[in-house]
Amino acid sequence: MKNTLFNDYQGPRLPRQVQLKRVKNVIEQELTPLQRETVLAYYFQGLNICQIAQERGVNKSTVCRTLHRAEKRLQRCLRY
Repeated sequence: MKNTLFNDYQGPRLPRQVQLKRVKNVIEQELTPLQRETVLAYYFQGLNICQIAQERGVNKSTVCRTLHRAEKRLQRCLRY
């Protein structure tokens, strides 16, 4: 028998302002300058990976790898 009481339970949520403050702090303090620049360009400036790569003069796989590492670091730091 499947336990339906806790399906999709995500625990208590922090208020949105607290979440945004935590994300901002992690971006500023935990990411390398290149990771920070990549995350800001991709998520906040709306540039795609090809555009970021072209601006930097690097391969798009380099940008993708940098973005992926930054996302993993954000995930680790914001887990708790």
